[in-house]
Amino acid sequence: MLGKLSIVATPIGNSEDITLRALRTLKEADFVVCEDTKTTKKILTLHQIQTRMESFHTHSDSKKLDYLLNLLQEGKHLAYVSDAGTPGISDPGPYFVRQVQERYPEVTIEIIPGPDAVSAALSGAGIIFKEYIFLGFVPQKKGRKTFLEQIENSEMVNVCYESSHRIKKFISELNNVLEEGREIAVVKEITKIHEKVMRGSTMEVLSFFEADPKLEKGEFVVIIDAKK
Repeated sequence: MLGKLSIVATPIGNSEDITLRALRTLKEADFVVCEDTKTTKKILTLHQIQTRMESFHTHSDSKKLDYLLNLLQEGKHLAYVSDAGTPGISDPGPYFVRQVQERYPEVTIEIIPGPDAVSAALSGAGIIFKEYIFLGFVPQKKGRKTFLEQIENSEMVNVCYESSHRIKKFISELNNVLEEGREIAVVKEITKIHEKVMRGSTMEVLSFFEADPKLEKGEFVVIIDAKK
């Protein structure tokens, strides 16, 4: 009998943001497959979970993939987690799930929902929408111009991630391409101590950072209102 793959969402900041079902699954699994064992060990240790961990990330080779797939073939229960949040969003999750589906379609795959930075940011941004596009991380060099053009001309709300120390540059670039009246919301450090939502025109949001340089530290979700 083939094994089971559980896709488990874990906290994006606040360690209390984990479901009872997620904790039970992580305890019952034979292995926890994660991007970084050091990162995942923190949440497992906090909840006194001693399940063995195996890493799988963007640089994992085919031997590691084959090893994990063989565990499923042997009937093992694997719980897959990302470093934070819901697996499959800007991490190797989709590739791993696809390989399981293609090689062993009889394997049971279950989804354990939970924290997700995109949904959390949208819920607190105050930008009204019916549909949105998630663009992942802002390209640092290649494709950046095209990325900005897509946002400029989009008739849907756009959502993307940006990292510390690059946020002001990105907002300044948005200021150069967005038409007057389009709002943005920058949601900082979701569920963490320094969580903050900043909404307004690009210049209004930039003024927050100018007034307090410490705001540049952290992780950001940027939401851009649709073109009117």
